[in-house]
Amino acid sequence: MKVAFSLGLGLAAGTVGTAVLTVSEKIEQRLTGRASSTVPGQVGAAVAGSKDDEVAAQWLNTPVHWAHGTAMGALRGALGLTGLGPVASSAVFYGLVWGGDVVLYRSLGIAPWPWKWRKQELVTDLFHKGVYALATSATFEPLRRATS
Repeated sequence: MKVAFSLGLGLAAGTVGTAVLTVSEKIEQRLTGRASSTVPGQVGAAVAGSKDDEVAAQWLNTPVHWAHGTAMGALRGALGLTGLGPVASSAVFYGLVWGGDVVLYRSLGIAPWPWKWRKQELVTDLFHKGVYALATSATFEPLRRATS
């Protein structure tokens, strides 16, 4: 499979994964009463040089959430080229997505290292990143097989 094509399939899968993640978060928030995360907007504002601008963070929250989830799908597409099986690729993808986000949040000063997070916060983040990774992989693999 050609690199650009696999990355494109990954982007499509990342979009689906982001949709599933969004639904998962909304269901969990209704059940737990947890407020929506503002981390994507905080990342967007920090990258734009407006780290302390709450209005920018609020405005950027949804677009950055979708852009990040879609773009990370390309990483799943790249993993599809490595020769790893679907399960191994999915596990590596999950680790890279979660670990990459942790490093990003820490490097931008948005969050401390995860061992300093509250237990529920850590469990919630691990769960939702898992939902995203599984949904993205579950979308990518059939697309890859159908186009091979």
